[in-house]
Amino acid sequence: MCGIAGLVSTGRPDPALVRSMCEALVHRGPDSDGYHDDAHAGLGMRRLAVVDVAGGAQPVYNEDRTVVAVYNGELYNFRELHRELTGLGHRFTSTGDSECLVHAYEEYGDELVHRLRGMFAFALWDARRGRLLLARDRVGKKPLYWRSDGTSLWFGSELKALLRDPAVPRELDPVALHHYLTYQYVPAPWSIYQGVRKLPPGHLLVWRQGVTEVRRYWRLDSAPRPAGTVTEEAERLRELLLDATRVRMVSERPLGAFLSGGLDSSAVVAAMARHASGPVKTFTIGFDELAFDERRYARMVAERYGTDHHELVVNQPAAALLPELTWHYDEPFADSSAIPSFCVARLSREHVTVALNGDGGDECLGGYRRYALMARLRGIPVPGAARPSLRRIGAAMLTRAPARSWLRDAGRVVELLGLPPSRRYARLMSCFGPAQKLALYTDALLERVAGVDSYTLLDDAFAASRAATDVGRLIDVDIATYLPGDLLVKVDIATMGNSLEARSPFLDHHLLEWAAGLPLELKIRSGTTKYLLKHALVPWLPAEVIDRRKSGFGVPMARWLRTGLRELSHDVLTDHTARSRGLFRPAAVTRLLRAHDAGHDHGDRIWALLQLELWHRAFMDRPAPHALRN
Repeated sequence: MCGIAGLVSTGRPDPALVRSMCEALVHRGPDSDGYHDDAHAGLGMRRLAVVDVAGGAQPVYNEDRTVVAVYNGELYNFRELHRELTGLGHRFTSTGDSECLVHAYEEYGDELVHRLRGMFAFALWDARRGRLLLARDRVGKKPLYWRSDGTSLWFGSELKALLRDPAVPRELDPVALHHYLTYQYVPAPWSIYQGVRKLPPGHLLVWRQGVTEVRRYWRLDSAPRPAGTVTEEAERLRELLLDATRVRMVSERPLGAFLSGGLDSSAVVAAMARHASGPVKTFTIGFDELAFDERRYARMVAERYGTDHHELVVNQPAAALLPELTWHYDEPFADSSAIPSFCVARLSREHVTVALNGDGGDECLGGYRRYALMARLRGIPVPGAARPSLRRIGAAMLTRAPARSWLRDAGRVVELLGLPPSRRYARLMSCFGPAQKLALYTDALLERVAGVDSYTLLDDAFAASRAATDVGRLIDVDIATYLPGDLLVKVDIATMGNSLEARSPFLDHHLLEWAAGLPLELKIRSGTTKYLLKHALVPWLPAEVIDRRKSGFGVPMARWLRTGLRELSHDVLTDHTARSRGLFRPAAVTRLLRAHDAGHDHGDRIWALLQLELWHRAFMDRPAPHALRN
């Protein structure tokens, strides 16, 4: 596991700049570094040694050193690749996974990505052809940012690496901001900076002589396939999960698991226990507020499998933690569960270097309650002519209803019935709705985002899905947007910020592709989410864990913003520095804060604004990139 960075150019890159870019990533790879310099390419990396600790240094080269690569991730089929490529005549100098990339490129060209099982972001320089290849794994476990000015291209695992170049303009992208306020993250291919982009999951980038091409190499195919009985498919699911877990337990460093008490992480721990030679180390975060605390269920699983169990209670975040989170996340990121994620990663790193988790189970097997809601709404026929009226009535009910009331819930349902399926889902996933954003913006910002509709991102993903049902298409939407844009970013930054590697068995592409073709009734049946997974886990987990109501990995942010974080949020969002940015109407921000104090739940929106302003102060208000923390 590593952080990578580099620069290719029609001229000669500055080696000192590449080293500086990698210095910004030392937390991703504290064990060692490595660099390649030639007439047109500078590549660098920071290494967290997990596999082939003694011999797995990077960069890696082919036999005549005309192909070189730096790489962030883990290839779980590296032994099979090693045998295959050796049989074809390639000579290896190491026994780890990184060197497989250069030899596979020699043999298969850009098609090598289809032979990789794992998580990865890599840069491969073909010196003979003067050609750079960047690639990101299928679902987006590993991040990769880039920018090009027509003659040069910069890339890095994190934005802060690119900011080490003083020539990079630090200008806010108003469209990225517009999308952020809808989704609580900046979706690919945007970054918060103008001119800097994310390489989307399942994509390649090729640069040659100043010309850049980005293309997709993988898309999940959710076209329905014939399915067996529930018993047969449950057995196949256990087999796939056991295999995906087994390959992710290969490590020369201590290994454990995040155990939230939910179904997915519990399933992973159960699978690990079947492979482990000793007790699995497990790590759980709890809260004083009972509605958010899952420690009881985590303990049930830990006791059943005799794990070496560790717990930490997270209260309101200390003032010192918020700037640290802002620095690590690089751009505004408003999923408040980043707080417990960062804390459980820090706790885990005291004991292990690698942690498995349950990420992807909800998207893979239909776990969110919103899927069941969308299925129920789909069953209510709504004439097209009635939709505008339903939207108006629903909006009026939401405006007048007390917070946390049945009338407010009814208003939300009425409003959703007035929308087509992809827009219903977009509304459910919104932090700020379209009208709320427009009421917040200054005239200057309104002009810069005029005509930009953030919901088209979900419309496009919905239209691209090959699933047989609307709810199946919405699961695809999550896999294409929410999973890589929010959940995987949250965990990657939280873990790598603590020099910890995270691995996700449910995101194994073999398991993911198998699950994509399952009929919807094996995922959601009669309002029960994860129907097949629950059936499959009966032999593995206590009934209390399987049958419990799903609880997201959330925090009591609404209460925190009325208590310990109230003064900070009011001060930061209403002072002269925030007002002078010219983005939001001060009166609109004040109204939001006061409404939250009065009992309306605007916690997510206030947190999103607070994270944006803290990001401005950490990155945009600094005099020079080198002022950023190492």
